[in-house]
Amino acid sequence: MHWGGITLTEYPLYNKYFIHNIFFIHEIQSIMVLSEKMIDEILSYLEKSINNLAIEAFENLEIEGGFSGVDDFLQNQFDLRLENLLIAKKSSIHHLESGMKNKVIQRKQRIFDSIAKRYEN
Repeated sequence: MHWGGITLTEYPLYNKYFIHNIFFIHEIQSIMVLSEKMIDEILSYLEKSINNLAIEAFENLEIEGGFSGVDDFLQNQFDLRLENLLIAKKSSIHHLESGMKNKVIQRKQRIFDSIAKRYEN
């Protein structure tokens, strides 16, 4: 195989990095940059979803550990559902810029503070 007059089999490291670079470029091109509006929509959906899940969890109390067990469960569900929604948009929490990550963290904190006020007693 020739690339720019160089036989790639003669340079196995070049070949390795060339293939890696092709993969990396493809990976970058397939990531979607999310707008503030998209993040807000995702967070609004998550808030409703987690609040509904909280209602069910606290009514049934089938989760061990009382309030903290349910809180841990809900926190994990928030993280999993957020990542799944971002993956569906061809993104990830790791690809969000820091301002959007902060927005997610603040909204999550507000959601769980609200749940704690409603159900901790």
